[in-house]
Amino acid sequence: MASAPAFQGVVPPVVTPLTADFQVDYPSFTRVLEHLIDGGVHGLFVLGSTSEVVFHDEATRRRILEHAVKVANGRVPVLAGVIDPTTDRVIGHAKVAQSIGVAAVVVTAPFYARTSQPEIVDHFRYVREAIDVPVIAYDIPVCVHVKLDRASVVTLAREGTIAGLKDSSGDDGNFRFALMDLADRPEIAMMTGSEIVCDSALAAGAHGIVPGLANVDPHGYVRLYDLCRQGDWAAARAEQERLCRLFEIVWVSLPRTSAGSAGVGGFKTAMRRLGIIDTNVMARPQRALNDAEAAKVEAILKATGLLA
Repeated sequence: MASAPAFQGVVPPVVTPLTADFQVDYPSFTRVLEHLIDGGVHGLFVLGSTSEVVFHDEATRRRILEHAVKVANGRVPVLAGVIDPTTDRVIGHAKVAQSIGVAAVVVTAPFYARTSQPEIVDHFRYVREAIDVPVIAYDIPVCVHVKLDRASVVTLAREGTIAGLKDSSGDDGNFRFALMDLADRPEIAMMTGSEIVCDSALAAGAHGIVPGLANVDPHGYVRLYDLCRQGDWAAARAEQERLCRLFEIVWVSLPRTSAGSAGVGGFKTAMRRLGIIDTNVMARPQRALNDAEAAKVEAILKATGLLA
């Protein structure tokens, strides 16, 4: 009998709130985690791009993971981003994450040094050989500047090196082909990182969604996922379109800020307005949204039903 993937459903990449002096705000972080769990999510992806992972040193990464695992307390699995430019550094992060008790590690292609697809495949093999927890491949070329080829993903999945894929490439056609290629391997967790085509990805056979916007509205994404699982595609489309309107918070600070600041900054600004976190501070040198931009975010929150 075909087995279901170990990881599926709504698995948000968790925002890491900061204090005014750029330290991790752990009381706010606890509220974020509880907000997501109360919203019905099926897992937590800590130390991903939305978590501003690359801005945190090793000691801070460890403490963030320890805090997340402690707060989650087995209620949902915690997936840990172990993102760094080189294989040996990734292995070091992965061993720490395993020792803390995460359910899986999430690994990108190496970056800064230029690598070939065969070298990238070996990178994932080296990481998997070094640890005893599953590896999820993270395809995010906008950050690591290389695409995980369809053939590489399929090879790694079929040989058992990766237990799944988080596709944040924006290449929905390639993701569709990978879904088709692995249709006979339902234990491989195929997840989209998109906020705005979740219904389409789930209709195509994706097992899960990993939307940063779920930090703002976890209930909405869980509702969307449930509607898709029930086959109520008309209601799912309506919910997806409401979430698309909410997603417009990520553009209000452009072009004053970078795309990264605009996206995560939009999430943080909305979460501050909703009372989940205390500040919308970004890791330096990225810029937080200003008061005028925050007012635009508030208007979108009201228009999409999250604020009265």
